[in-house]
Amino acid sequence: MPATAPTLSDTGAALFAILILLVPLAGAGLALINTGLGRSRSAAHLMMSSLCVVSVAALAYILCGFAWQGLAGQPAHVVTIGSKPWGWLGAGPLLLRHMTFGASPALLAALLGMLSAGLAGLIPLGAGADRWRVGACCASTALLAGWTYPLFAHWVWGGGWLAQLGTNYGIGQGFVDTGGASTIQAVGGLTALAIAWILGPRRGKYAHDGMPTAIPGHNAVFVLFGCLLALIGWWGLNSAGAILFNGAESGVAAIVAINSTLSAASAALAAALVTNTRFRKPDASLTANGWVGGLAASSGVCAFVLPIEAAIIGAIAGVLVTFSVEWFELRISVDDPGGSISAHAMGGLWGVLAVGIFGNVPARALGAAGQAVARPGQWLAQLAGIATLIGFVLPLTYGLNWLLNRVYPQRVPAEGERQGLDLYELGAGAYPEFVTHGDEFTER
Repeated sequence: MPATAPTLSDTGAALFAILILLVPLAGAGLALINTGLGRSRSAAHLMMSSLCVVSVAALAYILCGFAWQGLAGQPAHVVTIGSKPWGWLGAGPLLLRHMTFGASPALLAALLGMLSAGLAGLIPLGAGADRWRVGACCASTALLAGWTYPLFAHWVWGGGWLAQLGTNYGIGQGFVDTGGASTIQAVGGLTALAIAWILGPRRGKYAHDGMPTAIPGHNAVFVLFGCLLALIGWWGLNSAGAILFNGAESGVAAIVAINSTLSAASAALAAALVTNTRFRKPDASLTANGWVGGLAASSGVCAFVLPIEAAIIGAIAGVLVTFSVEWFELRISVDDPGGSISAHAMGGLWGVLAVGIFGNVPARALGAAGQAVARPGQWLAQLAGIATLIGFVLPLTYGLNWLLNRVYPQRVPAEGERQGLDLYELGAGAYPEFVTHGDEFTER
């Protein structure tokens, strides 16, 4: 990881800006996927919530999130342990005050961070579909974009203590994350898990004996089209992260796009193969979840692996996501309509670990940019990041949302679920000319 703030040439800054402009397509893709996998009577509510989440994330991140995330080489709050400095929080100005309004790395990082925070905020929507208030979505996103995301992003991308594991203790190159497998995907996915736990399952999801009932998504076309949009957005996200936070040259965008595509493709095919083998027919929703899981995994290491390795990483992600969806639903009774926890948290965590297994990370922090250095312990640095995500970020995001739930109940009443969130919260449905709900609530 860079020890000082990165610099960009005019050409590099122009390319970087173009790549960032692709990132909103990833958000659009996730919004469509979440909507398609939810019920038809909450479709407009999910799209409305997606727009609100992105808006709140942008405001919260610019207000204080970027100041706390910071950038390597910029002011930060540091704790000295064992005569070594460990950065734990950025110390930048609020509301981007005193920043140069040009193609500076700091301003470009703020733009990328603002979009990334919105992307992370969209992930929990899939887990809370059909029962999460739009106001609660916005409040939860403010906590995520204003605190949880920038805190962990500082540790990884802002020169914080995880990135310093290499320079302080010689553990690989420190924790490495190309395009947000940990900061965006895992943080968003673990927040989705916390939301699903707090909200509880949808009414009618589990029978009295605890067995889950299948509630299929209402629009597979939305889901599969969302997958294609997400791919284009991921090209920009992973390439921009590799250039800005990992010191890669602008030409890396081509191999990043190839590796991201191969990871998603092999993940989708692996998920289709697994479901076809087990159920005699491929499952469209699980195949889509596998595709997204492959994209999430690619974000960890796509700039540092060969194409064949990216395909292997994606295939493993597709298998993991497929079985993870079943495990969460059957074993621990977590109702996740959009598969967000499995696709983003599991996919992201696997992508982080893949850096230590497959990654050939350049030692920019040691002044040897572009040269692969055999420095042991990269897998250990990645495990430290995974342990931090599960042992700290998950309890933190659960605690914050639990407190929010005590102040403002996040789940709609039973009447809201029966009517559908479109009618209950918005007063109009997405499909007014069609019947959008049945009588599955009559027994309850």
